[in-house]
Amino acid sequence: MRLTTFTDYCLRVLIYLAAEPDRRATIAEIAASFGISESHLTKVVHLLGRKGWLATVRGKGGGIQLAMPADRTLVGDVVRAMEGDLVPAECFGPGACSIARICRLRGVLAEAVEAFHGVLDRYTLADLVAGDPSLARLMFKDRGVAAPVMGVAS
Repeated sequence: MRLTTFTDYCLRVLIYLAAEPDRRATIAEIAASFGISESHLTKVVHLLGRKGWLATVRGKGGGIQLAMPADRTLVGDVVRAMEGDLVPAECFGPGACSIARICRLRGVLAEAVEAFHGVLDRYTLADLVAGDPSLARLMFKDRGVAAPVMGVAS
């Protein structure tokens, strides 16, 4: 399975915020941390906010942060919300091939997609950031802060 760049950016934003859940971040600092476009992240943040994963505060001291604890956000839910129905082959689309009604490949691929989602559903944002202080050091290096990662003492 290959995720879209949009979904990748959604996951990066959520991971960044989960690494320091009590602090608001800006789109500019997240974009700088990952070396990606602020305009792309603006769209990502807008959708994540509409879906209820982010809380945004405008004005001085504003920014974005997780709208719920990282341990309540399943990676699989984010991927499904951003990707919609994963279509691994043409036979899942409207113009199915001539052998679609008897081909076994469709069932095999459907099983693979189900397994893909099953694995993602076993992990939360908290799982992705817990126990690895090097992740925070990499993401927050431009701030000059070696921020603690959830579940890790500094």
